[in-house]
Amino acid sequence: MSALALQRNAIVALLDSVPQIGIVQDRERHAASDGELAALFTYTPPAGGTAHIRGWWLRRASTAEHGISTARTVSVHQWTVHGYLAIADAQASELLLDELVEQFRALVRADPSLGGTCQPGPLAGSDDRTDGVQVVAAEPVDFAGVRCHSVVLQLRTWSYL
Repeated sequence: MSALALQRNAIVALLDSVPQIGIVQDRERHAASDGELAALFTYTPPAGGTAHIRGWWLRRASTAEHGISTARTVSVHQWTVHGYLAIADAQASELLLDELVEQFRALVRADPSLGGTCQPGPLAGSDDRTDGVQVVAAEPVDFAGVRCHSVVLQLRTWSYL
């Protein structure tokens, strides 16, 4: 299995380990109709409650390769995580989404090597000093025909080749 696949699996597993995170997909999913797409992201809380959209998907958005010496090259993958939660104003759904994001950020902060699948942060010679999970956008959207809170997260993984 490639380093890319190992890192993807590790990110998905970490996200999926957040209690009540919802449905986690390892890639962007597509369907012929809004109803079929909604079904891929519909979650029912374990303590009962109404089924609703609460889901996430992951994409490797870019990869940069840098020669840091004559003998070493570093590969930097930028990952984008998209999350959706059906708006339920009476249940303060926006705050719930924020809390789920913060739990995921804390897990990555506690294990920056993602279970040993990558280096734990920017490597020497890297021109990017951000590490951990960045929140790059949060706004309401229509997703699968449902009004949802949306969040876009980014993180980078570093590996020697």
